Amino acid sequence: EDEIKKGQKAVIDLKDKLNLKKLPERIEAFDISNIQGKLSVGSLVVFEKGRPKKKDYRRFRVKRVKGIDDYAMLQEVTERRYKRLLSEGKRLPDLVLVDGGKGQLSEVKKILDSLNLELPIISIAKKEEEIFKPEVHTPIRLPSNSKALFLLQRIRDEAHRFAVIYHRRIRSKELRNSKLDLIPGIGAKRKRLLLEHFKSIEDIKNASKVDISKIPGFGDKIAEKIKTVMEVRR
Repeated sequence: EDEIKKGQKAVIDLKDKLNLKKLPERIEAFDISNIQGKLSVGSLVVFEKGRPKKKDYRRFRVKRVKGIDDYAMLQEVTERRYKRLLSEGKRLPDLVLVDGGKGQLSEVKKILDSLNLELPIISIAKKEEEIFKPEVHTPIRLPSNSKALFLLQRIRDEAHRFAVIYHRRIRSKELRNSKLDLIPGIGAKRKRLLLEHFKSIEDIKNASKVDISKIPGFGDKIAEKIKTVMEVRR
C-alpha cells in the first residue's frame, strides 16, 4: 500500500474516530521548546492528506512571554499564526492539534475564540496518549493499532522534533556569538559544558565563581577569567 493511500485512509479514520464534521485534510500542529523558560521557541508543522507538507512548516521565537509558562507561549504562537493567516486571507486548517492535555487545549481554544475562528481543535497527551476535545468531558482513547492514533502521534512527534531542532540552533547561535570567545582557555568544549550546566549566557553571567569552578575541568583560575570578562562586558 503506497504512502498516499495510507495517508488518506488515516485521515478518514481520524474523522470517524473523533466524530469530526469535516475531513481533516489539512492539520496544523504546534509544540513549544525551551529550557526552564529560556530561549523559548515554537514550531508549527502541517500535514496534508496524512503526509507532511514541509514547505508550510513555520518556526517562532517566543517574544512576549518571560519565564516558565508553556501555556502563555502556546497562546502567543497560535495567536501570531492565525492572526497572520486571517490578515493574508490564507487557507485555514481543518484541524488544529496541540501537544498536551486539557490545559493546553483550553488555552489555545481561548485564542481561536478571541479571533472568532471556529476551527476544530484537539490535544494529545503523551503519557496515556489520551485525546481531548473541547466539547467532550472525558478523554478519548483510540485503539493502539488505529490508523488515526498513529497519524496523530506522527504529527505530534514531528512538531516536537521541529521545535527541538530550532531550539538547538538558537542555543548554538547564542553560544557562538557569546562573550566566552574573548576568554583565553575557553574553547568549544568548555563553552558547551558551560551552556549545558547553566542553560543560557544570562545564567552564566549571574553564576558565582564557586559555581563555575565546580564544573569538571574548570577550577578557580578559569572561573576567575570567566567572571572577569562577563562582569566587564555586562
